[in-house]
Amino acid sequence: MGQQERSATGETESAVLTHFGYKQDLRRTLRFFALFGISFSVISITTGIFLSYRVALANFGPASIWEWLAVGVGQLLVALVVAELGTRIPLAGYAYQWSARLVGPTYGWYVGFFGLLYMTVGGGAIFLLVGTPLLLAEFGIDNPSGHLVLAVTLVIMLVPIVLNVVSVQLAARVNTTAVVTEIVGTVVFGLLLLVLWGVHSKPSTYGAGILLNTSGTTHNPVWYSMVLAGILGMYTLVGFELAADLAEEALDARRNVPRAVLFAVGGSVVLGFVALIGFTVAIPSIRSVESTNLPLLVIAQYWLPSWLVKVFVAFVVFSMFSIGVVGAAAQGRLVFALARDNMLPFSRFFSRVHSATRTPVVALVVFGVIDILFTIFGYLQSNSFDTLVGATAIIPFIIYFLITVAYAFKRGALDAIPGAFTLGRFAKPVIGLVLAWSAAAIVSLSLPSAFRLSDGIVVVSLVLASLWYFLALRRRLASGAAGVAPIESYAED
Repeated sequence: MGQQERSATGETESAVLTHFGYKQDLRRTLRFFALFGISFSVISITTGIFLSYRVALANFGPASIWEWLAVGVGQLLVALVVAELGTRIPLAGYAYQWSARLVGPTYGWYVGFFGLLYMTVGGGAIFLLVGTPLLLAEFGIDNPSGHLVLAVTLVIMLVPIVLNVVSVQLAARVNTTAVVTEIVGTVVFGLLLLVLWGVHSKPSTYGAGILLNTSGTTHNPVWYSMVLAGILGMYTLVGFELAADLAEEALDARRNVPRAVLFAVGGSVVLGFVALIGFTVAIPSIRSVESTNLPLLVIAQYWLPSWLVKVFVAFVVFSMFSIGVVGAAAQGRLVFALARDNMLPFSRFFSRVHSATRTPVVALVVFGVIDILFTIFGYLQSNSFDTLVGATAIIPFIIYFLITVAYAFKRGALDAIPGAFTLGRFAKPVIGLVLAWSAAAIVSLSLPSAFRLSDGIVVVSLVLASLWYFLALRRRLASGAAGVAPIESYAED
């Protein structure tokens, strides 16, 4: 893109913000591949599979990988809704902005709050549960104490904050690199294991029939086992909408945000399933992998030399780190978006953008500290996995359900707004399928007793959001001191 074309694009993007009632505070630098890298790396098939593969095996057996495809179809439908909303309302604050403008500021507040909760709960869970133990193992510390794991996790959580304070472009480069580590660390290694299994480089107990093995269903009723095993896809194939949260820092956002979301989800579903087939057929012993917290590591150690296992682990750790980077970036933008509309306590401070870095420094730092505190809370629970991963899995589906309700409520108004992607006559059937899918996912992730504490986190958080609304925010909205204009006001300009 030449300088003149780039300048024209900037004027167009600024005009969009002006029509929505904002000025260009954030710096536009993100191109398509950077946005794709954000969506792809926050999905992180490497992290999701590494973290939840054991749960799927233990509860349904190796055949649980087929649930990945079912979840993938549902999430591709969600991605279609996100793509149209992202191209019509390309603003920081994504789900909050969509919901507030389509339904109303009160509705938008609750959707935005769930977005913040999702980013806060999942912030340190990945490193606390898997990333830090793997990193310490790379340095020869195989049985670290819980306190050491927590301490290293908290230090690691500070790095994404610093990167995002310095520059969103620097953070984007980390996530662009993560696209490579995701593909190499998961897909290439999965294919390598598939080849080694296929040429019988080592004795293998199972044939291709292991892909239909449901040994895990002996522990619970079949439906219960399937729900628990579904966490493999439902925990992993989410978060792709966070690219839309950086729309005000994207070049040609109307075109690049929906493309990034759709390519990231489609690519993750296909590549993740290919990797899962390779990992699953290479299982040396179902019992041995079910009894460990890191089954993929056990599988890799059986087939690969130790030096190559270390390379594999290094790619996994970097992929996990990249989630922290993009998560901090998206969280900071959502806080900034809520604050500039006066929806938060101390909004004047949270809406500040540093004059040199053009980043929302206060939002990044304060909510980074909140993420750290929540990670400590998760560490203190008797089962950190069920507490943090369970809550992280259900909250995105609550958001998907709520934004799809908003989309259905004012779908017609969106036709008057320019955009590079539209569902057209397919909008109604897609809306129906997404509402049914996301509702089913919410119910499924609420029922298992293992996730009761995560259900409690959602309920308590909803109570806190309601307290702020009734004690202060409602008065701000009634006086016109907070909130946004309805979507019709933009369509009429």
